[in-house]
Amino acid sequence: MEGGGLEGEEAVGNCLGNLVDKGSRDSRKYYLSRRTVLEMLRDRGYDVPLSEINLSLQDFRAIHGQDPDVDRLRISVTHRSHPSKRIVVFFCGPGMIKVNVIRSIATQIVNKDSLSGLILILQNQITNQALKAVDLFPFKVELFQIMDLLVNITKHVLKPHHHVLTDQEKERVLKKYCIEEKQYINYHCYPTTFALTNHNLTIITIPTLTTVKLPSYIHCAISI
Repeated sequence: MEGGGLEGEEAVGNCLGNLVDKGSRDSRKYYLSRRTVLEMLRDRGYDVPLSEINLSLQDFRAIHGQDPDVDRLRISVTHRSHPSKRIVVFFCGPGMIKVNVIRSIATQIVNKDSLSGLILILQNQITNQALKAVDLFPFKVELFQIMDLLVNITKHVLKPHHHVLTDQEKERVLKKYCIEEKQYINYHCYPTTFALTNHNLTIITIPTLTTVKLPSYIHCAISI
């Protein structure tokens, strides 16, 4: 009996050991954050292959190694409905983001005239001077901290489903209910995830305890 107990404990230990990630923390951090960014871009309507999103951690490490080069993590995608709309994602290194880092990124961006947006993934603080340099870009720049991207909050089971209405859908809703845009409920939603502005109208479907799902039209309120 005692021998059987020891064998059982050893088997449990082996099972738990198989669940432990033996790779580097940096590679896992880059993998999770990059996957979240790809999912976010796809939700925004950009042409992101599912093969990129579904890439396993093992395959990611096979491509990028245990110590990924941030320059190789760069993403460039175009919008499915508007191919002329292109966005680029840069992963910054672990050091402080200074002016020289922003200038270096600016020199690496080709065809700036065709670029509609830039996303910077930060791992450290960004200086005030660097922020001023960011403001000089002729297109929209979004800043994300990498630790905020380890989990895609929009995939959480308790989060209501958000769908950003197109301009045509928005006009149909306004006409259907005979109301003006300002009459909608203001809601501090997920502006960074969906790239929303104060003019966006979002339909939020909230699951209930029954099988019925309740849709609500919400006007996004962005605090600047």
